[in-house]
Amino acid sequence: MGQKQDRECTSAESEMAHGQVALKGFFKICREWSCSREEMAHILGGISNRILAKYETAPHLKLPQEHMERISYILGIYKATREMYPTAERANRRIRLETSEHPFSGCSAMDFMVKGSMENLVEARRYFDA
Repeated sequence: MGQKQDRECTSAESEMAHGQVALKGFFKICREWSCSREEMAHILGGISNRILAKYETAPHLKLPQEHMERISYILGIYKATREMYPTAERANRRIRLETSEHPFSGCSAMDFMVKGSMENLVEARRYFDA
């Protein structure tokens, strides 16, 4: 019984560490992209300001799977834009640039992503990976 509890503790600690790392990366990217608190909340699926504040201050936190997935898409988009453009400034500016290209249809990637749908993040990630 003791070994099972030890494994469960280790697993919970690991999930909290993953959450901490994911949030650290998410907030770093959001700062670089000049995201508002409202944009950050929408990217994470429309969370409340209270939960967003908790995410900013909690040292270790197990995140819901959906939030981990959303952050994963943001990390992928960030990485892809860094590979596409020679400078961080240009990569960060691209997120705010309006474009007629599919799937954005006249809005910026940021405006498209903050619509809150997981599918919007998936499509934005596909676009930048291509």
